[in-house]
Order: sequence, then C-alpha cells, then structure tokens
Amino acid sequence: MKRYILAITGASGVLVGFRVLEELTKNFDVTLIVSEASLKVIRLETNFEFKDFEDFKNQFYTQNLKIYHESQIDAPPASGSYKTDGMFIVPCSIKTLSKIAYGFADNLITRTADVAIKENRRLIIAPREMPLSAIHLENMLKLAKLGVVITPLTLSFYHKPKTIEDLINFVVGKILDCMGIENDLYKRWGQ
Repeated sequence: MKRYILAITGASGVLVGFRVLEELTKNFDVTLIVSEASLKVIRLETNFEFKDFEDFKNQFYTQNLKIYHESQIDAPPASGSYKTDGMFIVPCSIKTLSKIAYGFADNLITRTADVAIKENRRLIIAPREMPLSAIHLENMLKLAKLGVVITPLTLSFYHKPKTIEDLINFVVGKILDCMGIENDLYKRWGQ
C-alpha cells in the first residue's frame, strides 16, 4: 500500500487539510504531522474539541493513520529511510514555507519536507496567504526550482459550486491531481 505524509500547519484553511486527510486515508497509509499553531487554528476553524495533542491524536486514530506532533523530531518521517510516495503540506503557513526554502529543518514538518526534497520525493505545499509579498514569491520560486509543487488554496467557479464543500472539494481534487491520485471531487473542465 502506498504511504503519504500530510502536514497541517498554523495557517487558515485547515478544513482543506482535513479533506485531504479524509481522501488519503480511504486508500493509503498516512502519516499526519500537526504543528502546535495548527492545533490552535483547528480549534478556531472547526468544531473539533480536544484538550491537547494527545487528546487530538486519540480522536483520529485509525489503523492506517499515524499522527505526530511537530516537536517529535526523532519520529520516523525525519529519516530518509522512511519510505513514502510523497508529502503534502496543507495548509502551509508562510513561516513553514520560508523555513523549507532555506533548509531550516527545526521541527518534524520542516525536517520531513527537507527529506522529501533531498530524496527527490514529490512535495506539494498549499500556501494560504494573501496578498503575497516579493519575499513570499521568491521563496515559492526557489522551492519550485527544486521541484516542489506550489498549490495555493485558490478558489475556482467554472464548476459552479453551490456549497463551501464544493469549493473545498475543488481545491482538494486539484491538490490530489498534482500527486497523481485519481479522484472525482470536482467537475473537470469540459465534463
């Protein structure tokens, strides 16, 4: 079975990250890494209630899902010998994006992204920021030149969305497309 890593950082848009998680766990082994800031955003943007990371982790347990906190720098995903088929960071904070661009692997998320780059594994990051400064764009360009796929959480309307879920599914479908994962989450152009 294929294995993917998903990191959720402290940017708005955690619902998109959770939808990616939902789709991935249907067919694959998944390693989820959450940042401390993401736990705060999850509380703000969702109805999930949890006391701390351990409580959060226990609520999401399934057999094909392993969950780590960003502080667990010695966890298996920090090593190149931990085989995966790719990594997603959804949503990706600008802070995390900047650290990855400069090789500042100070936590499990940035170290795992660094491993993906050095091992030539697919890395997809979904920044959620607006407007973008020249610094943000330069960091994205630097990563794109290294083969990182940049998938901003950008809405589309040609599929005539009727709900927030339709908007989220479009973005998630596009993100999964970039990893080569088949999905029918949105109406494709010309369908």
